Amino acid sequence: MPPRRASGRLSTGRSGAGPSRRDLLMLAAAAPALALPAGPARASLGAPTAGNPAHFSLTVGGVTATIVSDGYFEIPASGLGVNADPQEVQAFLAAHYLPVDQTYSHTNHLLIEKGTDRILVDVGSGHRFFDTAGQLVTNLSALGLSPEDITHVVITHAHPDHIWGIRDEFDEPLFPEAQYFMGEVEHGYWLSDGLVDRVAPAEQQFVVGAINAIQAEGVDWTLLNDGDEVVPGVSVIATPGHTPGHLSVRLSDGDDSLIALGDSMTHGWISFARPDWYHSVDVDGPQAAASRRRLLDMAASDGIAVLGYHFPFPGVGHVMAEGDAYRFVPALWKF
Repeated sequence: MPPRRASGRLSTGRSGAGPSRRDLLMLAAAAPALALPAGPARASLGAPTAGNPAHFSLTVGGVTATIVSDGYFEIPASGLGVNADPQEVQAFLAAHYLPVDQTYSHTNHLLIEKGTDRILVDVGSGHRFFDTAGQLVTNLSALGLSPEDITHVVITHAHPDHIWGIRDEFDEPLFPEAQYFMGEVEHGYWLSDGLVDRVAPAEQQFVVGAINAIQAEGVDWTLLNDGDEVVPGVSVIATPGHTPGHLSVRLSDGDDSLIALGDSMTHGWISFARPDWYHSVDVDGPQAAASRRRLLDMAASDGIAVLGYHFPFPGVGHVMAEGDAYRFVPALWKF
């Protein structure tokens, strides 16, 4: 099925502003403390205090793929594995030497350079979400690229850290020469009548922010469905659950493939070892888990590389099956 063009605009008088880091930290502080089982002695390592990864390049067949960082953010770990016993989730985090109170999420964007096409997957949050993010343009510049050099923008879904950066500080399209693509189901979900009044109050700002981003002046959308191509060799996979129309993006050249997972997998450990656990940010948790298992099985069976948007930078590696679960094997990289 060929992609179709989106037309028409909805008006809203409300502006989208993301939750402050202080608000989320207050939520974390209010969560009840859980006792963890005693374990072996371990080194005490504080949070990283330095480091600013910009980009990491690899080849997929004969195509150059570059992972470009938009920065990172932290949110309460209480939102992880909400369908599991909270003590089991915290024990899992502790056993993997991960913080039990906060979750560190990097933001890894895929840039595909194929002939004269430069295809960017997601646009980050700009300066509308967390002050530790919004580095995409700066890190593209480190590659010698300006926003005008991007020819295609593909949005996996319309959460703040993936689409709120679509406009610059003057509310003009950040990538003025690009064609814009997103899922038809995703587009319809966020622009459905009365959605802002059907979600929980804490989620209303996400809806208004998504509407503002999707309806940004000067942005015309081409709408995609499962299997549609953006350009030859770059297609989308329907992976609903995290949002109703979530897409993953597959780059293929010859026998080699890489799947940009978007938020179908958001945790570099839990998403693999406990693929049936879902998170508070998933609109449909069971559906998100089903999409994740399907992707994991495909990647492990066919040897397809994956890119985790929120995995530790650069977030690229392979999937190994381990019984009923999986393991992420990070790619080797030099710097």
